[in-house]
Amino acid sequence: MLPWIGEHLEQFWGPFRLFNSYLFLASIGAAMAAIGTWAALPRFWDRLPHDHGRVFAVDGEKAKGKPVGAGLIFVSIFSAVALLVMPFDWRVVGIVGCIVLSMLEGYLDDRSPGWSEYKLGALDLGISVLGAVTLCQLHDYVIWLPLFKTPLTLSPWLFIPLTTVVLWLMINATNCTDGVDGLSASLAILAFIYLGGILYGVVGHSDISRYLLVPHYPDGANWALMAFIMVGCLAGYLWHNSLPSAVLMGDAGSRPMGLLLGLLVMASGNPFLIFVVTGVVLVNGATGLLKVTLLRFLKISIFKGVRYPLHDHVRHTLGWSNTQVLVRFVLLQAIGTPILLVLLFKVR
Repeated sequence: MLPWIGEHLEQFWGPFRLFNSYLFLASIGAAMAAIGTWAALPRFWDRLPHDHGRVFAVDGEKAKGKPVGAGLIFVSIFSAVALLVMPFDWRVVGIVGCIVLSMLEGYLDDRSPGWSEYKLGALDLGISVLGAVTLCQLHDYVIWLPLFKTPLTLSPWLFIPLTTVVLWLMINATNCTDGVDGLSASLAILAFIYLGGILYGVVGHSDISRYLLVPHYPDGANWALMAFIMVGCLAGYLWHNSLPSAVLMGDAGSRPMGLLLGLLVMASGNPFLIFVVTGVVLVNGATGLLKVTLLRFLKISIFKGVRYPLHDHVRHTLGWSNTQVLVRFVLLQAIGTPILLVLLFKVR
């Protein structure tokens, strides 16, 4: 919407040209999302369902009775702001639609006593397939990999299964990480900032992408806008979710947040970025998924002495406080990601 206004009204008033600046759109989009989320949550969280507490989680009873499902509010704000500030593209509309579907799935689960793991997993799988198809539009997709200078072109029949796995994994890893006030949103903010920078300043910039020997994606800046808008939403949410939290995002927030992380990783063209920008999220949550999967289906027992999610293990076994978990996990990702990014780009 705003880019269209800038394109057609710039000739009548010069400042309208700002609506064609991606830096301006990213700034105003993040600001609108942050202020909107910050203002809307206290007005509507009394209408949200309430947390039932988690029996097996450390300090799980402390969350009992708090409003849960705040993702319904901030994902709705994200969708509206994204459609407002991003250049119109049916693919963007489709991606926003997938994120809303994931939010609705999570919200219905938040309202219920708890859906089965298999039902949630199947719904996540369907949404992941839909997101993968929407991203590639059933066309070939160019990706790049570590240690290889030459990009690879994947047919949609290879790209869609690969992307589906990445999306499903991120949805569930992010959901598992949501258990300490501020942790999931803080780690996600870091990941979205890194992804936004990569999409706008590296793969979305023809000169820099050429210098670093990575493919140039002309729509990289568009996807970066989506990343920074979500940063704004999560910042507004964290204002109310910081320890001690007044509201919880629930599955309505964690699942679409993970979906968007996975989509932006694949939009950047390198599936290995999932380990770089969300490494702590994967170690915290996805290793637990691996443990359960191997034990349940293959009767293989690993990580016997480790409690999952990992934030529960360090609280239960090492005696870390919630604040220590938050600060230390965020520090690990904040410091580790730039180091891995340097290796990822320069080793090539």
